[in-house]
Amino acid sequence: MKKIIVASNNEHKIKEIKEILSRFPFEVLSLKEANINIDVEETGSTFMDNAVIKASEIYKIADRNMVLADDSGLVVEVLNGAPGVFSARFAGEHGNTKANNDKLLYLLIGEKEERRKAKFICAMVLIVDEDTMVKVQGEVEGIITAEFSGEEGFGYDPLFFVKEFNKTFAQMTTDEKNSISHRGRALEKLKNELEKLI
Repeated sequence: MKKIIVASNNEHKIKEIKEILSRFPFEVLSLKEANINIDVEETGSTFMDNAVIKASEIYKIADRNMVLADDSGLVVEVLNGAPGVFSARFAGEHGNTKANNDKLLYLLIGEKEERRKAKFICAMVLIVDEDTMVKVQGEVEGIITAEFSGEEGFGYDPLFFVKEFNKTFAQMTTDEKNSISHRGRALEKLKNELEKLI
């Protein structure tokens, strides 16, 4: 079975990607599962820049296996696109979800719903071999709520409200979220490339 190494150790992200790719006959591995211990510095100015950087660095040591990398985050209109590529470290410390969410809520205090528009963006890069790099991007629009709602998901999910479902990401089932999420949409765009590899 062909392997796809996901250039991440984020358990939530790996779980989502494995669930979405479960229909394909590929073994999907995290960096840890592939015994790769490397922390790639994300120095890009866009999500796509960072995805390319991560995929390229991991591919160098991936023993000719395919590598899938993504960089994703939240873009809030009234905050001039922040937190953007700094989504995971918006409040300073990388991965401090509570601090990141608290900062976002603080910055939006008093803003009406029409000024709380946001979108999640996922830029994804699949390196198939030395000659083939596929780039896709998925987006989903929503509104930042004024308080936390829901127990599922991760990151900004309890604050990201999607009118189509009348729920935040954190209130959705896994299937609901995957059907419209930025990561799900990006992976859907990769579908044709993956089907060629079966």
